[in-house]
Amino acid sequence: MTEYIYIDGRFYDKENAKISVFDHGLLYGDGVFEGIRAYNGRVFRLDEHIDRMYDGARAIMLQPALSKDEIKQAILETVRKNNLKDAYIRPIITRGVGSMGLDPRKCPKSSIIIIAESWGAMYGSLYEIGLTGVSVSVRRNAAEALPTNIKSLNYLNNILAKIEANEKGGDEAIIFDVRGNVSEGSGDNIFIIKNGKIFTPFVQYNLSGITRMCVFELCAKQRIPIIEQNLGYFDMYTADEVFVTGTAAEIAPMTKIDGRIIGDGRPGPVTKKLMKAYSELTRTTGTPIY
Repeated sequence: MTEYIYIDGRFYDKENAKISVFDHGLLYGDGVFEGIRAYNGRVFRLDEHIDRMYDGARAIMLQPALSKDEIKQAILETVRKNNLKDAYIRPIITRGVGSMGLDPRKCPKSSIIIIAESWGAMYGSLYEIGLTGVSVSVRRNAAEALPTNIKSLNYLNNILAKIEANEKGGDEAIIFDVRGNVSEGSGDNIFIIKNGKIFTPFVQYNLSGITRMCVFELCAKQRIPIIEQNLGYFDMYTADEVFVTGTAAEIAPMTKIDGRIIGDGRPGPVTKKLMKAYSELTRTTGTPIY
């Protein structure tokens, strides 16, 4: 089946979907993106994802070529063009074509790319077993240097953490911020459960995840206390349960960290309860595609 990619108002088959080598998104990582999921013929939390992407664009003074409503329609059209009901969707806004200099004023018009492809469970059987997390030496970008809530095309900070996790045999990295507190994974937010309460880091030093927000909503409905606070090694190692969240990962249990068994070494009851509730939420809500 041919896969179609949206680039600036036109569709190209995968083999012919190309951008200029002078696009500043390629040359300098100058741009923003989102990862969005579609379930059962609906795009999940489309408005929230687009709001976050456009906030990121505003933060870096990048003017998108489409309005929010226009890019939402382009996303839906891309999913329909690929005849998908369950999909991972990647909208990208780049600074556009410019010169070799990094000055963004040399790019007269931004560019928009949308990719949609079939997607299943990111971690496969590990949802039943649990992920192995490893602490890495790479520190999360300081918010004063590159605000962590800009989901930019410059993802080297996350990639370096993932490389280290791979080398250490982990399924996911655990990144600390420059102050020594738990920040997030290479692509996930982190939650720990202790004595019936859920704790998670502040979002000033990690990405404000859409799935993370869903967890807050689900906890409110199920009357599970959830608290934002600084967390360290001790909090992780002594947790009753740990789980991570992300659009691609959804809600995934973590049952081993730095060689320590978390809880009884199996996905815990609170995590499983939230996983079930989240699955129901994604399958029954969202923006219709067809």
